[in-house]
Parts: sequence; C-alpha cells; structure tokens
Amino acid sequence: MKHSLDILPLSSWVETDGKPFIIAGPCSAETEEQVVSTAHLLANTGKVHVLRAGIWKPRTRPGEFEGIGSVGLQWLNRAKEETGLLTATEVATAKHVEEALAAGIDILWIGARSTANPFTVQEIADALQGVDVPVIVKNPVNPDLSLWIGALERINRAGIKKLAAIHRGFSSFEKTAFRNEPMWDIAIQLKTIAPELPIINDPSHICGNRELIPYVTQKAMDMDMQGLIVESHIDPSVAWTDAKQQVTPAALAELLDNLSIRKPESNNPGFEDKLAEFRNQIDQLDDQIIKQIGDRMKIAEKIGEFKRDNDVTILQVNRWDEIVQKRVKLGAALSLGEEFMKKYLELLHNESIRKQNEIMNIKPVAEA
Repeated sequence: MKHSLDILPLSSWVETDGKPFIIAGPCSAETEEQVVSTAHLLANTGKVHVLRAGIWKPRTRPGEFEGIGSVGLQWLNRAKEETGLLTATEVATAKHVEEALAAGIDILWIGARSTANPFTVQEIADALQGVDVPVIVKNPVNPDLSLWIGALERINRAGIKKLAAIHRGFSSFEKTAFRNEPMWDIAIQLKTIAPELPIINDPSHICGNRELIPYVTQKAMDMDMQGLIVESHIDPSVAWTDAKQQVTPAALAELLDNLSIRKPESNNPGFEDKLAEFRNQIDQLDDQIIKQIGDRMKIAEKIGEFKRDNDVTILQVNRWDEIVQKRVKLGAALSLGEEFMKKYLELLHNESIRKQNEIMNIKPVAEA
C-alpha cells in the first residue's frame, strides 16, 4: 500500500551536487569550544552539509548527562556563522521546538523515543504548524513500521513539506554485534510505500561502536539511501555521551572518501534488457516456489486430518527440531544464510500450523 506524503525533494533543503547528504557533529554539545572546534574541522573536510549536536538529551536513567540545554543553541549559531554549515538538533517537546526555531536552527529531528509516542509527536506537530523548517524523523525504538509512518504523517499534516526519515536501527532482545539491529527490511518497506521520502542512515546508533560504521555506511549507500547522520567529536575518548560510537572529523572524511557511491540506473544501453532477462528468470522461479509451497500446504492439511482422526496434537517439537537442523545445513551448503533459513522455515511452519489448526477443528464428514 502506497502512502502519499506531500513533500518537497531533498534538493529544496540543500545543494549536495549529487553527493550523499551528510549531517555530522557531536552526540552532545558539551562546551562552546568543543562545538565550534568540531564544526571547523568538519567544514574543512568539504564533505559535510549540516552540523548536528544534541542540546536536550533523553537519557535512559536519571543522573546521566541530559544535555547542556538552551545555551547550546547559541554555540550552534556561532559555529554556523564561522563555518557556513547548516545546524540541526533534536526536539522532544513543544518548548524545544519553540526555542530551536527562535534560535534559528535550520533542521530539527525527532528521536526514536519520541517517534514511539504519538502524543509526543502530535505535540511537536502542533508546535510546527505554519512553520517552514526541514524535519527528519527517526524510526521508533521498536520495529514498528506503522508508528514510523504515523509520525511522518503527523508532521506532514502540520504543513511540513521538507521531510525525511532517519533509519537508526531497532532494539532487539538478541545480542548481536550491533547496538540496534539494522533490520534493513523495514527501511526497504518504508522506501517501497513512500518512494518520494528521503531516507538518511544513522550508522552511529546502529553500530554503537566506530569499528562497524564503514560497513553500515556502505550498505546504506548500496540500499540507495540519500545520506548519513554520523556522530563526530573532536576527541571521542573524552566525549560525555556515546564515546564509543563517535568518530573524529578526520576519520569521517576518510570514511566518506572510501565510500562507493553507485547510481540507481545505468548508462549502459544494454543494461535494462539484460536486467529484464534476469528478472524474468526470477519471476519464473518465484512462480515455481509459490506453487510448491501451495503443494506443501496441501500435504500439511492431510497431516492435520490424520492427526485429528488419531487424536494427536498439532505441534511435534522433535519433528520441528529435525526439520530446522536438516534444512539449515542444506541452506548453508547452498550459500544461504542461517538467519534467512530459520526465518523462512518459521514462516512455513506457522502457516502449516495455521492450516492444521483449521483442519483439527472441522469434524470428519462421518461425524457431521
């Protein structure tokens, strides 16, 4: 289902000369010298369009550094005057919006915790009525595409046409190398249903450590995201917040230099014909796979009838474990990822259980 957002293209915000839109700066504004010095180093790279800094910091627990507050807005202004960089900061209340706008901040972003709460988003939207300012909306903490879209719609309906999304990953109970699981499929779904919406990747919050940032930024570019928002500090080792995920301006410049920026289309005159040929092959295989899944489910229905007639429960844990072990090994031999195989098998199993459950609750014809 397509979602219609009344928005302007990214080029109406800023001129990027066809390059990725880069927002960078410290996680938190700590001191005036730190903000201004970092801004100069970022501007000198010639690769950054916007200086970012957290002024009000929503912290998980009280007692941690919760932002320098309104005085930091003036530091951002000084940095803008001296470097020419646009400025951006996070807002989480109507008061934040009012103060940021009064200070002349160029771009506002809505954080993941705020996106998760429609009341908060609506309060921010109400404060933005009648204002012409770019707003970028981070995905909610949990993997909920509807919440993300809802937040974007609320801001858009307030009259904000310079609108974009930030993909910063999602919380997960599973412990992985990432601070927040990328769950690229959710970002792809958003891109599919709102193709006109720019999506900016936040590798800092996805990774949680600077070592993984090059990998995630390259993948974001390969997924045709329009830019990056990266935390950059003049000296990450002494940063007051999120020290491990911040990079120096020099390291950011090197990272951006090493990115491969690919185009969504090719100038090769034979490209489209060859691509169409490959896609046709995939379409034929997809048709075969779906038909075979349908055949598989017919057998699952027969199993359901057989279990019902013999008073046997649907779920057979030992059989399920056997299927997973064998099929995951087969998938590995065919260069299919373990996570993909487990998800695929789980979907098949759930549909099989659903069909067997329907059959189990239908009485045999002889008893009807």
